[in-house]
Amino acid sequence: MKSISTKFILIFLLGVFFLNSPVLSASTSPSVLVCGGSMMNGNHFSDSTLKAMRDGYHGCKVIALVLHASLPSDCDRMEKRLQEAFMHLAGIKAISLHHYDDAGQLALLKSVDGVFVGGGETFVLLAQLYRTGQLDLIRKRVLAGMPYGGASAGANVAGYLIGTTNDFPVAEIPSRNALGVFPAIINPHHPLPGTKADYDARAGKIKIYLKFNPKQTILALSNASIARLHDGHITLDAGYGWVYTLSAVRVLKVGDEIPELLINH
Repeated sequence: MKSISTKFILIFLLGVFFLNSPVLSASTSPSVLVCGGSMMNGNHFSDSTLKAMRDGYHGCKVIALVLHASLPSDCDRMEKRLQEAFMHLAGIKAISLHHYDDAGQLALLKSVDGVFVGGGETFVLLAQLYRTGQLDLIRKRVLAGMPYGGASAGANVAGYLIGTTNDFPVAEIPSRNALGVFPAIINPHHPLPGTKADYDARAGKIKIYLKFNPKQTILALSNASIARLHDGHITLDAGYGWVYTLSAVRVLKVGDEIPELLINH
């Protein structure tokens, strides 16, 4: 078990990250889940992610679904799947923003006790969060303790900026600065080593990115893999992950803490 002093050191480092982020105010209270994507098994969350999701949304009764990254024609279908998944998870009611106008979406985000941001096109998602003012509102609520979960594009925008998204820039964005509630740049859908050609290609791209951005830290997550920020700690709670810096790559296994994200931001 970690000592109390170690816990408070990590909380302090998280606070330092928030203070120095270009888009954040200081906080030590966020509860944030980031998933590498493809976390569904039919209309339920995959078995390997259930515990992490239940822990992340513990106590939530009603959450908002942010499906801006999906094609508009897909939003109803995605909402139904996620509604069933969250009801199966812990009896949580999920309501998608896409039923409301801009003012109604902001009102819903102010009223719920959790948020889940789905996958799709990261640039479309971030552009819409900026346009509607939802970026600031979600950030403030998450920093005040509202649970956040994001998969794929939703994980990308949880980081302090988007950089290794895998997406084409299909929409204009005011800035690459994102929510900044999770202290890393995320690379979702990271291939597993067993698919050697794909794995090597992705690792090579990330390493080139870091040569141009040597002070950044990348958290790469494979499909159905979840990292969680909670109580001043970051852990890999499901699946497979990698921490990339300019000088090294660390392979993560479930249960590993990731303190370097709190230090090397």
